[in-house]
Formats: sequence, C-alpha cells, structure tokens
Amino acid sequence: MKMIQIRNVPDEVHRTLKVRAAAAGMSLSEYLLRELERSAERPTLEEVLERIREAGSVALPEDSAAAVRAERDAR
Repeated sequence: MKMIQIRNVPDEVHRTLKVRAAAAGMSLSEYLLRELERSAERPTLEEVLERIREAGSVALPEDSAAAVRAERDAR
C-alpha cells in the first residue's frame, strides 16, 4: 500500500476532520482513508459526460409530449 502525506493543512480543517472522525468512531487516518476511497469511487463530471457520449443517442417517440400525456393518463 502507498502512503500519502499532506502538508500545511489549516488548523481549522484539521480540527473539523478530527471531530468528524471521532463522531464516526474512527481514527483520523481511518476516516481520511474512507473519504479518499469514496472520492476515488465517485466518477468526475468529465467521466460521466464521456460515458454519456459513448452510450450514444436514444431514439425518442416523434411526439414526446403525447407519450408523456398517455403515460400520465394511464396512472
């Protein structure tokens, strides 16, 4: 496993993170690792847009408004 070191963390940011870690019942290191994992799992906006571009277009009915009305009326 790799190590990451972050220098010059503002005192208020450090305090806030320690409080959040304690509230979660975790050490600061555990908490930060969890947050980094969450961040790495979440796609960036650019990644989402690229997936949409790769998926291509979707054919919609010619009269979308009529299709929506029909769906609403069916309920």
